[in-house]
Amino acid sequence: MLSDADGERAVHLARVAIERSLDVGAPRGSALPDDEGLPRAFHEARGVFVTLKQFPSGELRGCIGYPLPVAPLGTAIRDVAVAAATEDPRFPPVAPSEMDALTVEVSALTIPQVVPGSDPRAVAAAVVAGRDGLIIDGYGTSGLLLPQVATEQGWGAVELLEGTCQKAGLPPDAWQDRRVRVRRFEAEVFVETRPHGAVHREPFTPPIGRAAH
Repeated sequence: MLSDADGERAVHLARVAIERSLDVGAPRGSALPDDEGLPRAFHEARGVFVTLKQFPSGELRGCIGYPLPVAPLGTAIRDVAVAAATEDPRFPPVAPSEMDALTVEVSALTIPQVVPGSDPRAVAAAVVAGRDGLIIDGYGTSGLLLPQVATEQGWGAVELLEGTCQKAGLPPDAWQDRRVRVRRFEAEVFVETRPHGAVHREPFTPPIGRAAH
């Protein structure tokens, strides 16, 4: 697990990486923060997502990540932070002038595990909305939703499964197909309370939604 101090450092690392890549406070092309002096946790490979939101509306502005532990956490944070600001296909690249109006959120992931269950009822019962993020793969496509999405949307387990299918471009009930793989993961989420503001750890808050069926 990351300590609260680690989480604060992770968010700061993400923000500085973005701002330097956008020529905010440092010349364009100057070196991004390196791993020197980072705690041991930042040298271990881990999946991570960086999310940018408009303040105070909370409207999404960009979100990119590595679902799997393909790089040391410090390196991964820098990579996906810059990608969230400049490469999310849903949005135009972030302009330097926007950074003072965006909050930065870092989600460090556990390794995804296949959801157990021999039938749809068992799969839905094994998913805890608000705690679990999901990855759904099938028919040549894949979709991922972070754990906090269910809390933000007020979804239960079934709604989360359906939403992840739709993110993958599949029918909402595709998770019931035995040829479709459902994996779950958890996340430690650290977010700025306001742009450049204090960083806090998001608690696990089970949402109120439909019961599993």
